[in-house]
Amino acid sequence: MKYAIVNSGIVENIIEWDGVSEFNVDGELIQVDANAKIGSSWDGNVFSFVEPEPEPDTRTYAEKRRDAYPSWQEQMDMMFHDQTEGSRTWLDAIEAVKEAYPK
Repeated sequence: MKYAIVNSGIVENIIEWDGVSEFNVDGELIQVDANAKIGSSWDGNVFSFVEPEPEPDTRTYAEKRRDAYPSWQEQMDMMFHDQTEGSRTWLDAIEAVKEAYPK
């Protein structure tokens, strides 16, 4: 069974414990539910977790455009398959980047 180790209302860890074996813990053991995550809070009845704000993307427009392109190895593989199978994989991939990041 899974348990949360809770200190001062914050889940510090989640562990598997049979409920019988001797186990020393620095905190309170609470049986978890689907809302229990490391860093979530425990108010005595309910676990709650608020997703942290994502870090802002500080890359420049040119860096984002460059990073969106497939690697040269992937592009060469796409071109090979386009030639042998008559597909448009490479062209579609390049057009998608150019549409997302027009010059």
